[in-house]
Amino acid sequence: MRFPDVPTFRGFQAPGRFEGEVRDLEVVQGEVPRDLNGAFYRVGPDPQYPPLLGNDIPLNGDGMVSRFHFEDGRVDFRTRWVRTPKFLAERAAGRPLFGAYRNPFTDDPSAGGISRGTANTNILWHGGRMLALKEDSHPVEIDPITLETIGPWDYDGALTSATATAHPKVDAATGTLIFFGYAARGETTPDIAYYEADANGHIVFERWLQAPYSSMVHDFAVTEHHIVFPIVPLVSDLQRLKDGGPHFAWDPSKPVYLGVLPRRDPEAPVRWFVGDPRFASHTMNAFEENGRIHLDMSVGDSVVFPFFPEINGAPFDPEAAVPYLSRFTLDTTKPTDDFTQTRLSDVAGEFPRINEAYATRDYRFGYLSMQSGIPDPTMPGSYTGMRFDLIGRVDHRTGALASHYVGDASATQEPMFVPRSGATSEGEGYVIALINRYASMHSDLLILDAENVDGEPVATLTLPLRLRNGLHGTWLDSGQLADHEASRTDRPEQASS
Repeated sequence: MRFPDVPTFRGFQAPGRFEGEVRDLEVVQGEVPRDLNGAFYRVGPDPQYPPLLGNDIPLNGDGMVSRFHFEDGRVDFRTRWVRTPKFLAERAAGRPLFGAYRNPFTDDPSAGGISRGTANTNILWHGGRMLALKEDSHPVEIDPITLETIGPWDYDGALTSATATAHPKVDAATGTLIFFGYAARGETTPDIAYYEADANGHIVFERWLQAPYSSMVHDFAVTEHHIVFPIVPLVSDLQRLKDGGPHFAWDPSKPVYLGVLPRRDPEAPVRWFVGDPRFASHTMNAFEENGRIHLDMSVGDSVVFPFFPEINGAPFDPEAAVPYLSRFTLDTTKPTDDFTQTRLSDVAGEFPRINEAYATRDYRFGYLSMQSGIPDPTMPGSYTGMRFDLIGRVDHRTGALASHYVGDASATQEPMFVPRSGATSEGEGYVIALINRYASMHSDLLILDAENVDGEPVATLTLPLRLRNGLHGTWLDSGQLADHEASRTDRPEQASS
């Protein structure tokens, strides 16, 4: 058992490889609001075994879910691996069986036919189920109380795509879940399967389409009446996989396509808007206005991941890769296929979030991890070369940016907006984020007043351990947790947890 001595597996990013709990986290500053009751969940890659091939990229670790339960001013912590088919197969074998990221041709022969999904990218609560998500496979259901794994979930057989996105959207007005799978017929295929599930979690719509080329479709956008699929030139190729190469490569010779499709329409053609190559990863929100679709995303001029190479061998360009919150505007009333891009902030930022009650509709506030640009020689290098040391709030109505500096030798993970109980306006609530403390090698949990992001924290809690970089998360309020707890005895697989 030995992990490679490379940044991916060293220092703060060394695998944690533990499960456990800490009751009543220590509050080192401020007080935990007593009206903040519920649970904050986050998931990230934490490999159970060293890479089969001797090295690996950061995105390929086994999914580790953490839960911070808030109740009457105290917070309890629990963390547990998702028992995916991959995880169980490797634990039974006592060794790694799966090779390079999304490359089944590099696996041990004994792993054939076993899902390679790691459930390490996002957490979703919908239709009374908590699902751990990875875009190359089906969701895996876990219990939101114990974090024990219930098993893969295919919507009672209605999910016919081989994959399901890690970034589904919930229509706040109806409770409908909108999601898709890319490479839906298998790795590197251009097929996209689009689904909608009702508020109870039953798939009620399915439609298949083809992208202009095969690529990573990591996120998408949903408005009240439309879906937008961003096709960016981080391309996949089956022969490259068979040759042992990386799944994705950056191809700046290809344009960006933004595919617009009316929701729940089985026959309307996809309208493709076309623009210069750029990398767009995560969506903040999208909405419609007088025939125009506004799509807010983090956008860079080139791919943000240096471990996905330029297809012609050019070196990674860290300056071009820097992402900025930007707005794509698509005018569906005009016959042309172009679109505009407007930068919404001059401060680099990623991992955008909103008050989810405003998803798919016009909104005012967005929250994201941002970069101050302050040099810090004590900081270790990251795999992207970026350090997100600010938590920012963008006001789309005024253009104002408020930000909180998380400290020297520190970085923030994805911020989460949690509405205040009884809130009457969009911005009333809290922003919660995990903070990496590199000098002391531990993690803090930071709580900010969402209406005073640039003020003193409401509270800072400390963990007696470090949680390596996670990806995305969600919040369940106390009412949702109580409803689930009351219903657990009605589901035998959960009653036995």
